[in-house]
Amino acid sequence: MTTTTRVMAGRYRVDDLIGRGGMAHVHRGYDLTLGREVAIKILDRELARDTAFRTRFRMEAQAASRMSHPSIVRVFDAGEDTTPEAGGSPAEPVPFIVMELVPGELLKDVIARGPVPAADAVRYADGILEALEYSHRAGVVHRDIKPGNVKITPAGTVKVMDFGIARAVSDSSSTVAETTQIIGTAAYFSPEQAKGEQVDARTDLYSTGVVLYEMLAGRQPFRGESPVAVAYQHVSETPLPPSEVRDEEHPERELERIRALEPIVLRAMAKDPFQRFPDAASFRTALDEAATGVVPTKKQLSSLTSELYGPSPRHAQETARTLRQLSSDTTMTRTQSGPPVAWVWAGVALLVVLLASVLIWVLAIKPTTDVPGAGRTVPNVAGQTYDAAVALLQKNDLRAIRIDQADAGVDKGKVISTDPAAGSNMDKGQSVTVYVSSGAAEISVPPLEGLSASAAKDALSKAGLQLGSVTQKNDPRSSHDTVLSASAAAGSKVAPGTVVDLVVASGVVTVNDLTGWPLDSATQALQQLGLTANPVENPGCKATDPKTVASMSVPPGDVPVQSTIDLGYCTGK
Repeated sequence: MTTTTRVMAGRYRVDDLIGRGGMAHVHRGYDLTLGREVAIKILDRELARDTAFRTRFRMEAQAASRMSHPSIVRVFDAGEDTTPEAGGSPAEPVPFIVMELVPGELLKDVIARGPVPAADAVRYADGILEALEYSHRAGVVHRDIKPGNVKITPAGTVKVMDFGIARAVSDSSSTVAETTQIIGTAAYFSPEQAKGEQVDARTDLYSTGVVLYEMLAGRQPFRGESPVAVAYQHVSETPLPPSEVRDEEHPERELERIRALEPIVLRAMAKDPFQRFPDAASFRTALDEAATGVVPTKKQLSSLTSELYGPSPRHAQETARTLRQLSSDTTMTRTQSGPPVAWVWAGVALLVVLLASVLIWVLAIKPTTDVPGAGRTVPNVAGQTYDAAVALLQKNDLRAIRIDQADAGVDKGKVISTDPAAGSNMDKGQSVTVYVSSGAAEISVPPLEGLSASAAKDALSKAGLQLGSVTQKNDPRSSHDTVLSASAAAGSKVAPGTVVDLVVASGVVTVNDLTGWPLDSATQALQQLGLTANPVENPGCKATDPKTVASMSVPPGDVPVQSTIDLGYCTGK
């Protein structure tokens, strides 16, 4: 791999290339300020030319940096670097992210070796869902869950990365084709992503279901010659059960484990978000229950497939824009057989009639701002206490689901926002997610006293804090570089990124000129400095009473702690 001495933002040294994707390349790096290894993701210049993308990218990176969880790759920093292009072209700002450097291999490399054993597949999927459970509570939807964004450590644990990047990409792209070109694959798209609709946490659950499917089957559920072709199948096709597409023969016990997981995979990959698991915790619970090995019958599996995937008027629900996006690519091919051509034309004709009918109906009705009798409008409860918000929602026949979220800009206990947003129309009795501020995010300062300076730096870094100034101080009881005190007490709560100053032992003490001192006084002075006095007789000079120091084995000044110093005194006649 190619190495380089490039330094970004005057702080991060860019070293070997360790990965490359459709929208960025990742280098091993080194933080020259904190003295630690990091991973640096540098975005492609084509993306960097979009000002809107750079703004969205910076905001999403900041949101990702606030998440701290063992199953999520930490984001330490994000910024822009300006370096001239080859050939002397004008310099352009290039966004970059500084992340935790995680050892191990990508899940996509694990899958490339063949189907993953069911037990490992469940463990990896559970790790992904654990990360999503945390991020969804924090209000962050990943949008690009795929094996290339999942790291498996040497210990077998899961680390999910690239939170927020997919949203920055999708918000800066006008079509499905552009988005898939940037992200590099549509194999893990949810139907609502493929149709350009609004997405929520259930999109991540669909993508996780696709990843679990691929681990069990050894290949993705849908394949085609272009991203649009694959996206079309996510919208309209029914996936085969993983046990029916495995190319290799496996012990019957392993196949039973796979069949026990198939209802979960099919549920997670339901076209309708409301038929999927409601949240990551429910998905994880279902995986735990499947570990018992209860295998559904073919009839049960067929019934579930029919319930989730059809028959239903699938195409009537798609918007005209979706059809234009999905049909503009003439290279698409299906992995399953499609309907006869006559049926296609009949469907198109039916759609035209439906659209014409809707248009006539819209023109005929009178505009009104009234909410239907069975409908309810979400009230604006931002800034109110949770109890007040619940009361107002109940007054509107709506239920509240509380989620606490750190927010330095909103007082603790006050409502930050709701989902759906205020003013949205809902059916009577539906639930509204109420995000309540838990105050500014706080981090507990780790114990630092007694550690070496380098160990203290690592402890601060792992806690999400920054090392500030390091001041040396003479201390007779401490070896060189030992932390004597810190600007923040151990156990105290501080904001993420707080700078902590350290006072460390210099490893030396200052010794005065002791010649001419009484030997006893000089010995006591050295003992107070933690030094050892070694009286040495000198018969070459006339003895004194009391005994007086005539010479020292070291000159006055700094000496290492716990040293021994010879004190010469006269014993001659």
